[in-house]
Amino acid sequence: MAIKVYNPTSPGRRGMTSVDFSILTKSEPEKSLTKGIKNTSARNNNGRITTRHQGGGHKKLYRLVDFKQDKYNIPGRVASIEYDPNRTAFIALVIYKDGEKRYILAPRDIKVGDAVVVSENAPLQVGSRMALKNIPVGTFVHNVEIFPGKGGQLARSAGNSIQVMAQENGYTHLLLPSTEIRRVLDSGYASIGSLSNAEWNTITIGKAGRSRWLGIRPTVRASAMNPNDHKYGGGEGRSQRGTRRPKTKWGQITGGRKTRKNKKQSSMFIVRRRKKNK
Repeated sequence: MAIKVYNPTSPGRRGMTSVDFSILTKSEPEKSLTKGIKNTSARNNNGRITTRHQGGGHKKLYRLVDFKQDKYNIPGRVASIEYDPNRTAFIALVIYKDGEKRYILAPRDIKVGDAVVVSENAPLQVGSRMALKNIPVGTFVHNVEIFPGKGGQLARSAGNSIQVMAQENGYTHLLLPSTEIRRVLDSGYASIGSLSNAEWNTITIGKAGRSRWLGIRPTVRASAMNPNDHKYGGGEGRSQRGTRRPKTKWGQITGGRKTRKNKKQSSMFIVRRRKKNK
């Protein structure tokens, strides 16, 4: 992957970068694997905003990505590598031997024509999907199942991968991108390799309009607001916020406060907590 850099033909273009989409092989999605989705602008069923700074943006078609990949022992072939506006990684269109077409998350370095197979003892190659208990220690995987048969839930965004650290008593120890080490049942499935579009998080948006295309609305600093709009608003000139603990617009303490429940059931599967500032 490479990053595309633009010439400074305008102030917005100066410093702007984007992902080089030259590796994509198809511009239009497979019609049978798409559906329309409604843009709610982060409003709930009462019309109230539940997440701020969302709305507008370009119209999108939703691609039906197969996270379960439950076509066992049926070989498939990668027909195309495509862009998906609903996620950061690229997706791959796979045509299986029985003629069925499905989208999967495209791993890094996969090419058109490569073989894809889901089996408990699949060959150890990029794009294969197999049971965690049969994956060697040190291998990088993605789209990992937490609950066997539910479908992949871990490592699904661009460039992400999880490293298999150990196999022990029916569990696989996984090193997550957050540096947390967690146990999951070794009967769950995972795909070999790390995901595509790893440079996604290094792009420079360049101008405000491009954020609006993505459905991101402006964010106003709290200290620039009025007192009735935020706890930090008001005052003459640039005023201090007047509190040692950072707070949300509604006065709730934030910025470092732990939100995970102390007695959460899945805590027993955490071997090592994530490191600070990760």
